[in-house]
Amino acid sequence: MKKKYSKELLIGLSVLATLLILFFGIDYLKGVNVFKAANYYYASYTDVAGLAQSAPVTVNGYKVGLVREIEYEYDNPGHVKVELSLDRKLKVPAGTEAVLVTDMLGTSSIELHMASGTSYHSIGDKLIGVNSKGLMDNVTNEVLPAVGKMVPKIDSLLTAVTALVTDPAMVNSVKRLDNIMANLETSTRQLSAVMASTPAIASDAKVTMANVKEISQNLTGLTADLSAAAAELKKMPLDSTLHNVYRITASLESLTGKLNSKESSAGLLLSDPTLYNNLVKATASVDSLLIDIKKNPKRYISIKLL
Repeated sequence: MKKKYSKELLIGLSVLATLLILFFGIDYLKGVNVFKAANYYYASYTDVAGLAQSAPVTVNGYKVGLVREIEYEYDNPGHVKVELSLDRKLKVPAGTEAVLVTDMLGTSSIELHMASGTSYHSIGDKLIGVNSKGLMDNVTNEVLPAVGKMVPKIDSLLTAVTALVTDPAMVNSVKRLDNIMANLETSTRQLSAVMASTPAIASDAKVTMANVKEISQNLTGLTADLSAAAAELKKMPLDSTLHNVYRITASLESLTGKLNSKESSAGLLLSDPTLYNNLVKATASVDSLLIDIKKNPKRYISIKLL
């Protein structure tokens, strides 16, 4: 009989141990450290937005606790009570807000916005629960109305674009643009050919510049010579030279007048044909006489020997 009770006791102790391990194991898997002391506070929300047990509770991004329990407030319809398990070392100032936030993936958590003050909440107090606007709320309240206002404008814009695309003038413009691009391509090829001949042109230009430089040097020397000649001309007695030229010119005019006048011998010699004919005849007679003297010298010259 004694041995029978001992077996039942062992079975009961084993079941109890199993239940304890299961209970604490489930809490551990939820993130609840049953061996760490914690303080409990409460917050009430109209919408928990998918908040789950063991969701983190943070202060300035640092985890200071977790959501212990969530239950509907039947005595306060439309509200959900959330139990917060916070680190016992954390002192919660009076007026602190427990803000429920939801990230882009739909995961909810609670952020404590600490109030400034020297008075603190007692353990088990109810904190101010605030629902933060999530991403979908911003989309619904801000983005969708803006999109609704833009839809008519987009429709008008699409209508205008359709009319522009189907306009024959637009089609002709595109064709002209194709022609322009073809001409531009041809011009590019021609420009490439011109650029290929640029080295030869540059060589010719170099030779030309060398010739221009040589001509410039020659002009410089010529200018120097002209300057020297001008300096020499400045030294010459131009006044006396011009006076002599004027005097010679006057003498030549006087001589020309005398030669043209029939009153002077030179004028008669130049203008009287009779005198000219007589001179010709006299010259002919003298010539005949000289010829005869050469033929018959004895006739004119007599030599007597003593």
